Amino acid sequence: MLERRQIQRVVDMALDEDAPFGDLTSQTLVPATAIAHAELVAREPGVLAGAEVFVAAMTTLDPDVEVTLHVSDGEHFGAGAVLATVVGPARAVLQAERVALNLVQRMTGIATLTATYVDAVAETTARVVDTRKTTPGLRALERHAVRCGGGHNHRYSLSDAVMAKDNHLAVIPDITAALKRAKADLPHTTHIEVEVDRLEQLDAVLDSGAAGTIMLDNFSLEDLRTGVAKIDGRALVEASGGITLETIRDVAQTGVDIISVGALTHSVRALDLGLDITVS
Repeated sequence: MLERRQIQRVVDMALDEDAPFGDLTSQTLVPATAIAHAELVAREPGVLAGAEVFVAAMTTLDPDVEVTLHVSDGEHFGAGAVLATVVGPARAVLQAERVALNLVQRMTGIATLTATYVDAVAETTARVVDTRKTTPGLRALERHAVRCGGGHNHRYSLSDAVMAKDNHLAVIPDITAALKRAKADLPHTTHIEVEVDRLEQLDAVLDSGAAGTIMLDNFSLEDLRTGVAKIDGRALVEASGGITLETIRDVAQTGVDIISVGALTHSVRALDLGLDITVS
């Protein structure tokens, strides 16, 4: 659930970054009494994410700005759809315009891309999840957008779970013993995940009895199937590494439980949304 405080923190930072000493253009050229009427219009189809973020960005500078949402987060829309209308003091609307669009365009791009990945694994048992490859400072917003697109979230931060990756394994002399100690020392509610990059590493992880999830990183389809069979329900199986829209369905059909896709957030294209404004 995206909380108001998370939204406001990002919006305040972005507004201050964009106009640290006010909007010189609007203050100079736009009458203080001018009222803007604006529509948030989709230039292409997609799945909306960031409706409340858009509202916060538009209303923070001046409480007299009113926003009416016509589409909710998670809803599909077509090109030309009016997603929201904005009415209020023109100076405030113009100053907030770019921040509001930047955030809602990026979030909607993530939701739209996520929905295509989720559709690609329809009727399989695999769950599409994001990664920690998010924009610094925007993780809460971007992860909300993934959920709007029908995806799921991985661990939120390094503090949420134990996840031993390749660089951890490289400096741990006995992974079986280390995992057993971790399971004994940690609260029973703490999840342990281990990443392996070859089948030969599986026995050491399975022998520990500690891993709740085992990530098979950059495995071939054949090795994924072998890994799923070897793990045999003793842990959740996650596939990761270079997953694309062209390959994800084949990966899902190997029987993995989770497919993590960094591209949902680290290289997404912002969706084309525009704010069409008239002033009275």
